[in-house]
Amino acid sequence: MRSRYPTDDELRRNFEAELASVTTGGGLRSETGLDVETDAALIAIARAYPSVPQDLVAAARAAFAGQLDGSNAAARRAELDRMIEEHNRRKHDRA
Repeated sequence: MRSRYPTDDELRRNFEAELASVTTGGGLRSETGLDVETDAALIAIARAYPSVPQDLVAAARAAFAGQLDGSNAAARRAELDRMIEEHNRRKHDRA
């Protein structure tokens, strides 16, 4: 279990190590600090192995960039806000 969140440099090293692993037939480690979107992109590569298309690698790099710039987290927050609003609207409509 991590005692702190990894730095951006540690995240970059973890991402590159995980990418190297899945593109050569290896698996993913847990507790890397990579977010759900990045993990999902890496899992897609692992499933495609041994024929890994470059678009999957590009998608993994894009997902990781979204983790670093905060856009993945912002999209998750926006989706959660949308779901809460929808729940509240339905609850209000039933009342």
